[in-house]
Amino acid sequence: MIDEQEFILKLRQKKYRLNEVLDSFKNLNLLVIGDLTLDEFLTGEVERLSREAPVLILRHEDTNQIPGGGANAVYNLAKLGANIRVAGYVGDDIQGDALLKIFESANIDTRGIIKDYSRPTVTKTRIAGHARQSVTQQIVRVDRKSDTLPSEELQSELSDYIDGQLYHVDGVVCSDYGDGVFTQPIIKSSLNHHLVVVDTQKDLQRFSGATLFTPNLPEAELAVGYAISDDASVLSAGKDLLAKTQAKYILITRGEEGMSLFSYQDNLLQVEHIPAFNRTDVFDVTGAGDTVVAALSLALCSGATPWEAAVLGNLAASIVVRVFGTATTSIEEMKEALNIYLEEN
Repeated sequence: MIDEQEFILKLRQKKYRLNEVLDSFKNLNLLVIGDLTLDEFLTGEVERLSREAPVLILRHEDTNQIPGGGANAVYNLAKLGANIRVAGYVGDDIQGDALLKIFESANIDTRGIIKDYSRPTVTKTRIAGHARQSVTQQIVRVDRKSDTLPSEELQSELSDYIDGQLYHVDGVVCSDYGDGVFTQPIIKSSLNHHLVVVDTQKDLQRFSGATLFTPNLPEAELAVGYAISDDASVLSAGKDLLAKTQAKYILITRGEEGMSLFSYQDNLLQVEHIPAFNRTDVFDVTGAGDTVVAALSLALCSGATPWEAAVLGNLAASIVVRVFGTATTSIEEMKEALNIYLEEN
């Protein structure tokens, strides 16, 4: 399906243009609406079994807090140099305060983050331990979240904030992790911009009319209702997703198989397949989808073609999957990775 030599030739021809697009990121303003999560990593050394219960006792060594969920998309965009405004909810708790501090230290505009006094900040705490001279392993994960939706008053407040920002930003990113931000008023407001990129795990048709959707393979299969296992089913899925979402573009991310970009031009289905930049040094795909969305969205806002944007999203993801845990990349790393890829091929 993918002619890699043809792709590499096109990539060489586009190298200057891609670097030009990367350099333009710092001039862009984006609004990111998302389910904001704090990821906590608590590690310690196993001392002994407890006398109180058959459980391990850890001597605490370190606690690390980083943005997760939709907050990771926000952080990725900021690390790529753009001016980012974020809209969403946090609780009135130390986890929400920690997330706000992380954002503010990255010069992210947090005026659109509303405190919900009835619900906690979505927090995922991973507790890991190790014995002496052994690897650290995760033991348990503790999640803090609420299944209730924000009040109508908070939804209205967030919707009003989004409406007030649309004329001041180059694009909107919706990062939906299913934690209650994307109620109907929020979706309606977000779709009022002319360039909206949606990353959602299910029910894509809620965002009908958005510019571009970025489902991964399992999300695409869930949306179309059948397995995507060969060239024919990939083509069918792209066509069906365009019809279901009324989007201009669908980008299905397919792991080691790369990406497939679908659109219509003069009523004819257009398909472009982009190979993975990195198939071997893959250590952790956590958060890679957020990285794709970040680079892709900025490229589109800068005026790049959807193919150029997808290539840069793919390139960014190839860097962060080399690192354990949720990671970000930078313009300099992306330029270097592009040079190395072309030199090796």
